[in-house]
Amino acid sequence: HWIYETRRIDETLGRMSDFRKPTPPTYHPRRECGELTHYGDQTLVLLESIAASGKFDAQQYLAAWQELFQNYDGYIDGATRQTLAAIAAGSPPPEAGSSSRDLAGAARIAPIVYLLRDDPERLAAAARRQTTLTHNHPQVIAAAEFYARAARHALSGMPARQAMERSAGEASLPSEMLDWLDSGLRSSGADTRTTVLEFGQACEIDQAFPATVHLIAAYESRLEEGLIENVMAGGDSAGRGLITGMLLGAAGGPDALPRRWREGMRAGGRIDLLLTRIDQTVPAPPDGPPAA
Repeated sequence: HWIYETRRIDETLGRMSDFRKPTPPTYHPRRECGELTHYGDQTLVLLESIAASGKFDAQQYLAAWQELFQNYDGYIDGATRQTLAAIAAGSPPPEAGSSSRDLAGAARIAPIVYLLRDDPERLAAAARRQTTLTHNHPQVIAAAEFYARAARHALSGMPARQAMERSAGEASLPSEMLDWLDSGLRSSGADTRTTVLEFGQACEIDQAFPATVHLIAAYESRLEEGLIENVMAGGDSAGRGLITGMLLGAAGGPDALPRRWREGMRAGGRIDLLLTRIDQTVPAPPDGPPAA
């Protein structure tokens, strides 16, 4: 994560097809093999919050999110620092949310998609709301709704590329984001490393959004290969990977995720228990796929 020199990835790590303990220099020196980045930790806290109450409660999540970063031993990014400082100064949400343009603010939404997959408007509102808590930027907020709607369609059986195309209109993406979407879709047949380098490897949405669309469209039935190629492309692979994995996993189902990755993820058992708890506390939807 955050290795921008792809040659260094090739020479020091080789093809990243399995979990490995981060090696110096790294932004995650205290993480062991199979543990989560700071993005993943925030997503897990969201899942825990939803499982505890059976709903998305923005205030409850924000409190749990703040608690996560008390004596946190992982990386604390700029958006998090800005948001925590604003809260400490007395700003209420969503005003306390940073002005960060990083796509990562929209990348935590998988637990919300799981909870609200049968209620598209509540899903869209919740995805936007959770994003404003830390990334109060209109493009990042719009991206959260877009990817949430796309993941919902993918869960209903729609191919991932079609799900994104359908969601673009539903989410009312602004013109510049429609251009990014089009660029990402048109690049699906191109080499991934070259494409991500051209779009930009960084966290900012104007780079990460089209790069993530490329990954989803290029590997819509090949989750394993897509996530490996994402890492090999360098830069903010963790942010891109959260969204790519969500969409490709929604489209491909549990079997799309390699067993060795499921077993190697240290929080995997905890995640399974939390999902089961949500299933037990949230009323079952009517038979059949989600409404279009």
